[in-house]
Amino acid sequence: MQQSFSIFPFNPPGDSAALRADVRAFLSLHQAKLGVPNCWVVADAEFSRALGAAGFLGMVLPQSAGGHDRHPLERYIVIEELLAAGAPVGAHWIADRQTAPLILRYGSEEAKARYLPPICRGELYTCIGLSEPGAGSDLAAVRSTARLTTEGWRLSGQKIWTSGAHISHVMLALMRSEEGSERGAGLSQFLIPMDAPGVTIRPIIDMAGEHHFNEVFFDDVLLPEWALVGTRGAGWAQATAELALERSGPERYLSSHVLMTALIDFAGSEPEPRLRALIGELTAELWTLRQMSLSTAAKLAAGEDPMVEASMVKDLGNSFEQALPQRVQALVDCPSSRDDDVARLMRALLIAAPSFSLRGGTREIIRGIIARGLGLR
Repeated sequence: MQQSFSIFPFNPPGDSAALRADVRAFLSLHQAKLGVPNCWVVADAEFSRALGAAGFLGMVLPQSAGGHDRHPLERYIVIEELLAAGAPVGAHWIADRQTAPLILRYGSEEAKARYLPPICRGELYTCIGLSEPGAGSDLAAVRSTARLTTEGWRLSGQKIWTSGAHISHVMLALMRSEEGSERGAGLSQFLIPMDAPGVTIRPIIDMAGEHHFNEVFFDDVLLPEWALVGTRGAGWAQATAELALERSGPERYLSSHVLMTALIDFAGSEPEPRLRALIGELTAELWTLRQMSLSTAAKLAAGEDPMVEASMVKDLGNSFEQALPQRVQALVDCPSSRDDDVARLMRALLIAAPSFSLRGGTREIIRGIIARGLGLR
């Protein structure tokens, strides 16, 4: 075995307890909006703006870009508190988590000036254009094209399963910019305004009647040259570097957390033995996942590339949060007529949970990354 999961110390600067207290004080002012299951895909524009005004967005960005020059591990503390409370953070989530840092690192000066300040204010939302028909978790099969002309970049093609495209202002898309290229070569990333002529968004409605996913079509969309992010043809390396950020955060094991806290409240001070055992098992599993995620976050903050560890967090975290409502259902009788917190949250999460292992890469692809990293194949 070439590699295993090694624990890296999570040591944020400053007073972590005081920061958590600040976030909880902020949340206490917005109690009516909390307790949302799968909250990091639930959008609330007012809440996002309030987070921006409080200094909890754009934390790792410099003040010159509208940010707050905070440490990445301080940001981790903030998002952990938000997710644990079930706060509706879906509107700004992708922009704050990965688009803004990528623009800061690779974007043109025009892109930085145009997009970073409103992201930090919680006013500009982004989506990620990766998957296509025939190119799901196998991103190297991307076929949507970008061709440089005398007028600028012209884009054609399609993206699918694009979370939040219908509420987003900008898409960060992976396109094939070099004609005749194959697989990971010849791909570039672009910032695409969602209201640009030639962009069409079609909703994909899930079986619960919810609208999170979309198809997005590009029909000869014209972009200025500054819309290219980073180096032409280097999009594969840039996009895959983002995936560790996307796969290792607390959102990978806290999507069902509000059900767990409701279950503890439901159990009371003297739960019956089977319920006590379940709560103990869930707590132990959650704490283990949290330690793995904290370690991976610390490695990312130190400039390492923990792709394997991030994939482990995603796979194990998805398994935990998908199974949680099923494990609760096996012990707690929740007929359709019952409408307390446990019953309501359990029903919502039983419907949503199958999607948890799809977003950010399917389980099969993630386990392939882990196997290769561990030298198992």
